[in-house]
Amino acid sequence: MSKSGSISVNTENIFPIIKKFLYSDHEIFLRELISNATDACQKLNTLSRIGEFKGETGDFKITVSLDTEAKTLTISDNGIGMTEEEIDKYINQLAFSGAEEFVQKYKDKADANANVIGHFGLGFYSAFMVASKVEIQTLSFREGAESASWECDGSTTFTIGKGKRETRGTDIILHLAEDSMDFNEKFKISGLLSKYCRFLPVPIEFDGKIINEEKPLWLSKPSELGDEDYIKFYQSLYPFAEAPLFWIHINVDYPFNLTGILYFPKVDSAIEAEKHKVQLYSNQVFVTDNVRDILPEFLMLLHGVIDSPDIPLNVSRSSLQSDSNVKKITSHISKKVADKLNELFKGNREDFQAKWPNIDLFVKYGMLSDEKFAEKGKDFCLLQSTDGNYKTIPEYVESVRTVQTDKDGNVVLLYTNHADEQHAYISGAVGRGYSVLKFEGPLDNHFTGYLEQHNEKVQLKRVDADALDKLIPSETSTVALLNEEEAAKLLGLFEKVNQNNDIKFKTEALSPEEPLIVVTESEYDRRMRDMSKMNGFNMFGNLPLSYQTILNTNHPKAKQLIGSDESAENVALKALNLAMLSKGLLKGEKLTAFVKSEMENL
Repeated sequence: MSKSGSISVNTENIFPIIKKFLYSDHEIFLRELISNATDACQKLNTLSRIGEFKGETGDFKITVSLDTEAKTLTISDNGIGMTEEEIDKYINQLAFSGAEEFVQKYKDKADANANVIGHFGLGFYSAFMVASKVEIQTLSFREGAESASWECDGSTTFTIGKGKRETRGTDIILHLAEDSMDFNEKFKISGLLSKYCRFLPVPIEFDGKIINEEKPLWLSKPSELGDEDYIKFYQSLYPFAEAPLFWIHINVDYPFNLTGILYFPKVDSAIEAEKHKVQLYSNQVFVTDNVRDILPEFLMLLHGVIDSPDIPLNVSRSSLQSDSNVKKITSHISKKVADKLNELFKGNREDFQAKWPNIDLFVKYGMLSDEKFAEKGKDFCLLQSTDGNYKTIPEYVESVRTVQTDKDGNVVLLYTNHADEQHAYISGAVGRGYSVLKFEGPLDNHFTGYLEQHNEKVQLKRVDADALDKLIPSETSTVALLNEEEAAKLLGLFEKVNQNNDIKFKTEALSPEEPLIVVTESEYDRRMRDMSKMNGFNMFGNLPLSYQTILNTNHPKAKQLIGSDESAENVALKALNLAMLSKGLLKGEKLTAFVKSEMENL
């Protein structure tokens, strides 16, 4: 037989959980109480605007007072106030939100709920995280209302009765608990007010000073602001940071409300160190600087603020809850960033190119992690060649197509990840009329793969990966001067004089510029090695890089070596050492011995 009924909640059990564990950080209590005071002022302002309050509102203000001797912290406002009945309704009932009720009651009035912060009706109880006793002294705005008081020591019992307040508004008096004496310090309270309440819309006074900016910059119209305004605001957020490169002012009112300013800082290779610089606000109340759930990973490199009442927060308003709105906001911000970059590129390409070294990492990060951003990014993502010129991806591919196409029709993009170390290879490629890209950033190992995957018939090869003849067909004849037997003798000669176990030899007929070429391990193996190191998992362990020396059987010197006397070994060893030296591979004892030998022959 089925039975239905209502779940019973024991207040004596649930109240300690709410006041002690609802908020992960006890310092949140001040944010919650100031938010309630702000709502009290905003409600009365709304009633005045819509004609339901005919009296004088005066200038609204919230005052925070700390009495270090009495160990009390008081938050006072001159807002809407409460009657005794309203205290019983809003304070004595857990999770009954006066702000939510107000919004619902006046939802049909234009802007009636503007800047009303409260939502869950639990913020007041955060006071008990730091207070052994909490008092309320309040006087309602209603004509003829009497002052009222409420007092509770953190248990489920309270006293309510006639109050002492003589002017409209509310005082919340916290008697700080012994284990919360760190909040009995002026610098502590000042720091919390600056962190959480800096941009609230009602003046907040502490220690004789107004501590907040009532209209933060992001609520102004972009047309009203100049560059100096944005830079000054940035410097106020990040006092020791370099000036930003540029910024995006976001102002969206449909299908969700979203405002904010996102700044592009100069980004270096320390990706993790640059994160957590975007501050999230909800109705001008600071929520968190960990916006991982609302910003794509690559946008975490930006600085600035985002403010939205439509971002769903958890009950304690300390983190986000994922829903469809979050995904829409995330997508919109990503689109705005891409559009801004494209606008800057098209508007002033020269200036954009000058800034590129500082946003290269950011754009590539975005293209690797966000497909929609990548689709737009290909039109402003710049590739820099070793000659210092910049081209977009489509521009660069077309510029090298006629001279850097292999026998299978693939456009071969040569690149260097260390121009100094690979200078000899770069010089050889440029001497043949080829272009070499500079890919020296922390994400470029991944970006090479991205370019191949998203550009049909395009392959990337590091400039020292193999003989250029094998990568790009040469117009020079590559008919071998040596037959198979002679090639075998040449191979044996070099293997005999080789003193480096990491070098392997093979013979091939190449264009006749160089007698031998030292190349590194395969393009695939090298990329895997580099990426595994970057990701903190070195699948190759301590295995040394492998090198291969290609002996050119189409070079005149090859014929001379196999036909000469025993001095051929000295010539071969010298040629090998010179080739190794030119590639920066001759090191340690072998380098010392080679230099000593050459000095003796002077």
